[in-house]
Amino acid sequence: MLTEQRYEIILGLLREKNSVTVTELKDILDASESTIRRDITALYKAGKLTRVFGGAVSLEHTVNAYEPTVAQKVELNIEEKKKIAAYAAALIRPEDFVYLDAGTTTGYMLEHLEGSGATFVTNGVSHARALAQMGVRVLLIGGELKGSTEAVIGSQAMQMLKNYHFTKGFFGTNGMTQREGFTTPESNEALVKRTAMEQCLEKYVVSDSSKFGQISAVTFFSFDGAVILTESCSKEYKDCRNIQIIS
Repeated sequence: MLTEQRYEIILGLLREKNSVTVTELKDILDASESTIRRDITALYKAGKLTRVFGGAVSLEHTVNAYEPTVAQKVELNIEEKKKIAAYAAALIRPEDFVYLDAGTTTGYMLEHLEGSGATFVTNGVSHARALAQMGVRVLLIGGELKGSTEAVIGSQAMQMLKNYHFTKGFFGTNGMTQREGFTTPESNEALVKRTAMEQCLEKYVVSDSSKFGQISAVTFFSFDGAVILTESCSKEYKDCRNIQIIS
């Protein structure tokens, strides 16, 4: 079984049961104890679960102030992210003026944007570089560069964003619940996300289903304030009209 498949099963079990033991996972995944412990450690470092003696517990309805790095996040739920990203990119039209948030799922959108004809603004340095290399028109907002997420943040970035009026915007999130909305661990990054979202006519949050029920330290937008593009969701979110399941 692939590592990504084991990660998804572990996170799925935590969503259902809130806790799981190493012994249970050994039987379910038909893997060694050392492999299970490595998986739990990797998911813990990525901010996906809480590691406890003998297993792991869910982060649901607990506040997570940990900010995973891009390298950590890019290893998780790759196929789901790519599916969501491809669908999101297909929504873009040549006449669009698009905001593209820094992040791994928005990063996978780049594979589908060459020749789109749209103009992009981003706070993701790697996003801007990739788009420019494709010959796509891109504007990189200025400000402080945050090393862990490779995102430009700060008051200068916010001031620039207030001058733009986007037809569409695509955003990542660290967590999302109906009560707390879309959340991220760091306040400066939250402010930039919120400012950009307020300037978008159409707002999309691109996120795999593992982010449902997770709460990070700072809310940057209300849950019903954007369309959520995801591959699946649990029963408690099934009636939310702003969730679009990508099959």
